Amino acid sequence: MLTIRRAKPLSELERGEAFEVQDTLNAAHVARFSVMFGLDDKVVPARAAGALLAHVITTRFPGPGSRIVAENLRYGGGMAEGDVLTTGLVVLDIDQKAGVARLACRVTGPGGMVLAEGEVEVLPPTTAEERALPQMTGLGPHAGKVMADLFARCRALPPVPTAVAHPCDAESLRGAILAAQQGLITPILTGPEGRIRAIAEKESLDLGGMTLIGTEHSHASAEAAVALVREGRAAALMKGSLHTDELLGAAIAKEAGLRTERRVSHAFVMDAPLYPRPLIITDAAVNIAPDLEAKADIIRNAIKLAQAMGIATPKVAILAAVETVTPKMQATLDAAALCKMAERGQITGGVLDGPLAFDNAISPAAVAAKGIQSPVAGQADILLVPDLEAGNMLAKQLAYLGGAESAGIVLGLRVPMALTSRADNAMARLASAALLRLMAPV
Repeated sequence: MLTIRRAKPLSELERGEAFEVQDTLNAAHVARFSVMFGLDDKVVPARAAGALLAHVITTRFPGPGSRIVAENLRYGGGMAEGDVLTTGLVVLDIDQKAGVARLACRVTGPGGMVLAEGEVEVLPPTTAEERALPQMTGLGPHAGKVMADLFARCRALPPVPTAVAHPCDAESLRGAILAAQQGLITPILTGPEGRIRAIAEKESLDLGGMTLIGTEHSHASAEAAVALVREGRAAALMKGSLHTDELLGAAIAKEAGLRTERRVSHAFVMDAPLYPRPLIITDAAVNIAPDLEAKADIIRNAIKLAQAMGIATPKVAILAAVETVTPKMQATLDAAALCKMAERGQITGGVLDGPLAFDNAISPAAVAAKGIQSPVAGQADILLVPDLEAGNMLAKQLAYLGGAESAGIVLGLRVPMALTSRADNAMARLASAALLRLMAPV
């Protein structure tokens, strides 16, 4: 069933404004939470209240289009089917310049038991649009936590000088500005100056204090951005509204001086509501059909990223259609070889296993049903996909059908590159900037 809901933009929010709503925990919610937590009973830990809180913020108040960028929540107690949960929100502060609202939050259960309490920072929508949204039928217990942890990890770090190539549409320009306002990057914009300033004026975006290097077209924008890195004026790259191959081609050119001994690869970091940890999918944008040697480097790059995100020894699942090695499927042979390479110390820093089908990589229930014995199965941090097509489809399915937030980064160059789709919103670009900050060599 669809419900028409109106978003409340930042301009309409007021300090002290309060919102409260009640939801009843049904059997579908409990079943999903129980599977994700590996529980046999029907008592769900209070951590699942975070999913309800995220759902209320992004669909009711401020509403559709809202994005949670940081959270500080405490949890207690538990809940069960039939419990009536009350979610209360109060606007504590509004930062019009950064586009952020700070909300006090509380989720309570029967008898007023506090299940979740604390504060969140939200990017409300900019317009009061209406959307047809499905009623809540089964949220995951971890919605929003991955991105919140990512931003929290960056807070103590200084902004990284970043060459932003051709931010010539509203979303890419807004993403760079938001990243600057959040202290993640110091942007240096390269692109047609008149066009960029016209977009900023139309969208009421403040370019004050930003360096803008004028270029004639997107190819020149990419070359100018790469030159900034080569000259030491920037320590990271961010893709704007140009084609991926334009910026990547400029970066990997021999004269750019940005190549290393590593294969260049791409990684998506997914914040999937039904998965309890970050999920790194690689490679879904650069290497079309990687061979064994390329896959080894792709894994090495992803392990380095996971470690920068605070995952000391990431678990790497090497995906195929089946979990057994068969000569008829090259992905299974590569998986076996990669695991042997890790055993011999050729790939270090993570725990590898494969071949594993997708369900066996991420679902403890599937692992138990199939009797798989593995240190990785059911709890993977990194998914190595067989080829770009599989990875791209997997990441976009999680985003468009599973409600996952994502961030994208190119690894293996001398500096990191934030690589997002031209269809991505400002939130995806902001999260990608956070990855840049963690991976930058400064």
